[in-house]
Amino acid sequence: MSRGSVGYRAKWWLSDAWVITLRNMRRVRSQPDILVGITLQPVMFIVLFRYVFGGAIGQSVSGGDYAQFLMPGIFLQSVVFASIFTTGTGVADDMKRGVIDRFRSLPMSRSSVVLGRTLADVGLNAISIVVMIIVGLLVGFRFEGGVGGAALGLALMLFIAFSFSWLAAWLGLVVPSIEAVQTIGFLFVFPLTFASSAFAPAETMPGWLQVFVSHNPVTYAVDAIRAWFNGGSPGTSALWALGWSALIMVVFMVLSIRKFRNVTTK
Repeated sequence: MSRGSVGYRAKWWLSDAWVITLRNMRRVRSQPDILVGITLQPVMFIVLFRYVFGGAIGQSVSGGDYAQFLMPGIFLQSVVFASIFTTGTGVADDMKRGVIDRFRSLPMSRSSVVLGRTLADVGLNAISIVVMIIVGLLVGFRFEGGVGGAALGLALMLFIAFSFSWLAAWLGLVVPSIEAVQTIGFLFVFPLTFASSAFAPAETMPGWLQVFVSHNPVTYAVDAIRAWFNGGSPGTSALWALGWSALIMVVFMVLSIRKFRNVTTK
């Protein structure tokens, strides 16, 4: 295959993905509840943990500043939840309404359809993060690590959101209904996010639970983001977080694209 041919195919693939990305971003106009959901839930969690549970949990935090400890965990928990539910239910809904079949009948790259969906949902996550930053600043959170630390932490969050969107896309293609996607997604992300260091230090948990928490991919990610936001060094946590995220992305990207090529709407 000539270099020109490869370049043309790459341009065609990216163009198709961009069209699908815009299509999925524009649906927010007709479905504003999507945007409300991914922005309101994080705000509720911030208020709940900062002012209801924060007095008790904050006593176990080194330094005593629970806002600085909490916000990185809220950020990550929210983007993981949003990635799973927005992408998973969106793909399942497209399957139910026959949109997937229409895409498959068009002269466009199959993989670009799924890529466009995941990119659009990363964009929605970015909007959610902006809202969380504003609310976080209002409740006392500050980026002690400066612009560099903030940029590294936010970049890792968006990469994790992209990775989990691929897992959710596969789930939406495999599971037969929107309700089932929501149930399975919740059963997956709830223990992954709450049995982590997102809301409380791992050392305050029972010994048997610490074994899981210390090896939880979310813990690695939260610890790395928290270190960057607070001006510290993430150590090996950043490498583990990147490794886990890359593994999830590659595995479920392959599975999603393969499933999309073979799926038929019931």
